[in-house]
Amino acid sequence: MRRLSILEGAGPLRVLALGAHADDIEIGCGGTLLRLAAREGPLDVTWVVFAATPERAAEARGSAAAFLRGAATTRVLVGQHRDAYLPYAGAALKDEFEALKREVAPDVVFTHFREDRHQDHRLVSELTWNTWRNHLILEYEIPKYDGDTGAPNVFSPLPAATVERKTALVLEHFASQVGRQWFTADLLRAAMRIRGMECASESGFAEGFTCRKAVF
Repeated sequence: MRRLSILEGAGPLRVLALGAHADDIEIGCGGTLLRLAAREGPLDVTWVVFAATPERAAEARGSAAAFLRGAATTRVLVGQHRDAYLPYAGAALKDEFEALKREVAPDVVFTHFREDRHQDHRLVSELTWNTWRNHLILEYEIPKYDGDTGAPNVFSPLPAATVERKTALVLEHFASQVGRQWFTADLLRAAMRIRGMECASESGFAEGFTCRKAVF
């Protein structure tokens, strides 16, 4: 499989990571962010979570700090919107995206998969495309009961150590999710194992993304 060097090299890289909820970014692209934080060039990350209770906000901040350790500069923003109600706060959310557009000029944007069946995820993806019209946007996936994962066309192979670190950090920082049927190490690894198989990753693991537009 041909490799692209968009996110590699020693030059500076500006990343915008968007998630509807605490833990979305970590599950969807946490391994890739760990990989980017370990690269030679300076990494600048703006990490945004839109919906969180005070408990979940604290989890989100602690997790972001752990995942971004090694990045040159970081900015973590956690909103207070109500989980599962983002479409009903659409105007306020749109204003937040417009404010972000004035403050952030990313090289790559990580956001939710456009066809995600969770209404909050789907709206964040739609507003991402409305807001950043000339940027590389990679849509990550969240495994869930709805079974709505697609067929990614961009893959980020992950070393086995990165897979284990991502898994451990998610389980460590989101105690509020303990007891949920999806909140297990084997499920997190399984999602990465499937994508690793699809891209012939040397370690057997990868994260998958949907890229709808790219110019070379």
